[in-house]
Amino acid sequence: MLVGYARSSTVEQKAGLIAQHDALSTVGCERTFSEQVSSVGKREQLEAAISFARDGDTFVITRLDRLARSTQDLLSIVERLDRKGVALRILDFAGSAIDTTKAVDKLLITVFGAFAEFERNLMLERQREGIAKAKAEGKYRGRAPTARSKTDQIRAFAKEGLTKGNIAERLGISERSVFRVLAMAR
Repeated sequence: MLVGYARSSTVEQKAGLIAQHDALSTVGCERTFSEQVSSVGKREQLEAAISFARDGDTFVITRLDRLARSTQDLLSIVERLDRKGVALRILDFAGSAIDTTKAVDKLLITVFGAFAEFERNLMLERQREGIAKAKAEGKYRGRAPTARSKTDQIRAFAKEGLTKGNIAERLGISERSVFRVLAMAR
């Protein structure tokens, strides 16, 4: 059985998720698990898909970055699938499909996973350097505080008796931010 997994990081990436579903359907995935969650978040559907897969199945993803957050994470997932007798197939891996049933493909997945993680770390390092430089030049202020700019509205809604959850929903902020603003007011 072909078991598909699709993931996008945010709700705004809906088109990407739809494209993944289309690709997984085209290759014949009988069951597809999908979610919209950051790779660093709890990926419940990934866990469900791995649990669902059985010996002889093939776990199918469209691209490597849809599956793992680091080389270690990738290797852990591949090992878990191997222990269950499940192959991993990546539909778009540098322009062609590969799977872990072939030794050379397994090596390529590991090497490319390491390069992807290295590239990501370099990008984050350059970003940190750029932010430090901008701060030193007085050009960087950081992200504008959303919740604190809505302090008056939060307090007004709280006085009206709205729950913290309702306030957060109305203002498009997190409940934690509502708690924080109301705690500062005390």
